[in-house]
Order: sequence, then C-alpha cells, then structure tokens
Amino acid sequence: MADGGLRAIFLEQRAMLLRLLAARLGSRDDAEDALQDMWLRLDQLADRPVAQPAAFLYRVANNLATDRRIAGARRGARDAAWLGHQPGADDLPDAERVLVARDQLALVEAAIAEMPERMACALRLYRIEGRPQREIAADLGITVSGVEKLLQRAYRLIHARLAANGEETGAACRQDDGRGLRR
Repeated sequence: MADGGLRAIFLEQRAMLLRLLAARLGSRDDAEDALQDMWLRLDQLADRPVAQPAAFLYRVANNLATDRRIAGARRGARDAAWLGHQPGADDLPDAERVLVARDQLALVEAAIAEMPERMACALRLYRIEGRPQREIAADLGITVSGVEKLLQRAYRLIHARLAANGEETGAACRQDDGRGLRR
C-alpha cells in the first residue's frame, strides 16, 4: 500500500488508536506521544505491502504500547536500584531550597556577628558544640540562669533578623527557651 493510503487510514482511525493507546498506557498524554511516534514511523512501515492496513495499525499501536510499558518498568527498576545504592539521594534538596537555606544562613551569621561577644559565644557553645549549659556557665563565669537568658536573647535577635527580611523561621528554627526546650 502506498504511503498516502496508510497515512489516510491512520488519520481515519486516529480517535480509536488514541483510545486504545490511552487504555494500554494509562495516560492520554502518553497515548498522544505514542501516536506521534506512530505517525513518524509510517515512512518505515509503508515500504512493505499491507493487506489489512487498519488491523496493521492497531497491531503497531499495541506493540508500541507494550514496548513503552516495558521500557517504563525497566526505567522504574533502574531508578529504584540506583536509589537503593545511593542512601539519601531522594532526600537531596532542590536548587531553590539550597538557595533559600544559604540566604537564611547568611542572615543568622550576620545576626550572630552583631551579638555581644558573650552572647555569641554562649550560642556557639550550646548550639554548635552541643555543650551543656552548666559547662558554658562555668567557662563564662556566670550562672546557668545567665546562660539561659543569653540564649533567649540570642534567639530573639536571630528571629528578629529573619522576620525583618521576610524569612520564615520554620520548625527547625523555633525558639529555644534556654533549657534546650523548644517553644
């Protein structure tokens, strides 16, 4: 059959081919893509004579749907295997989150840089080095209550800096009450 004839039958049967492909692939968008592939392949398919062109096109559509489902399953298995060998790969932040986090970190660092030395020192020892408040109090020569007050003021300054720049503090940055308890 001539190329024009196969293309004409394709155009006549397009709606039915689309329904078949959508049912087999589970998505109208995927079915449209498969129909586009079929249209592009008609040049290769028209080289041989076809006795029943409509049946031939349905068989091509069916085979194409099967090939796409198999390829999708293999792709899913490959991705799952890769994620299995890359712990935490699916937890990686996207570029926007990275940029927002960097901006927030810069704001926090600027707030810490503007704090009085004793307050910044207490905050670093407690939050970064994880030292107990009693130990910090002994190092700074103040009471544990004094350390709690320094930490509370430090958190307020950080939150004020973030709020002034329109940043959300989120659950990870909730204010610590100075005793390690978050409010």
